Amino acid sequence: MVFFSKFLFQKLLKTYSGITLFPFILLKYNEKEMSEAAFKTLLNHEKIHFAQQAETLVVFFYPLYLFFYLKNRFRGQKHFQAYTNIPFEKESYEFESDLSYLKRRKFWAWKNFM
Repeated sequence: MVFFSKFLFQKLLKTYSGITLFPFILLKYNEKEMSEAAFKTLLNHEKIHFAQQAETLVVFFYPLYLFFYLKNRFRGQKHFQAYTNIPFEKESYEFESDLSYLKRRKFWAWKNFM
């Protein structure tokens, strides 16, 4: 299910445009507020996270996400670099423009980005 929330992103997640909290995808903008290509790319990025969360049974996704983020921070990476170097994010950013990626995506494909 996809929801749109300006409030959430203006008050809490200021630098982000979307977040997936299984089983929901929350976006800052709807398809009328972005170009069609940008909206499809953002939605695809979040759908990749949806697949990652489903295959890690949701409860393992969040501890793993935090683990990778903290590991990157302890290695001296600043916030944004630590965030973009999380394997889940690397996969999502790598394939966000490939709208057919989810059809051929292998199970636990994010592990290829570790």
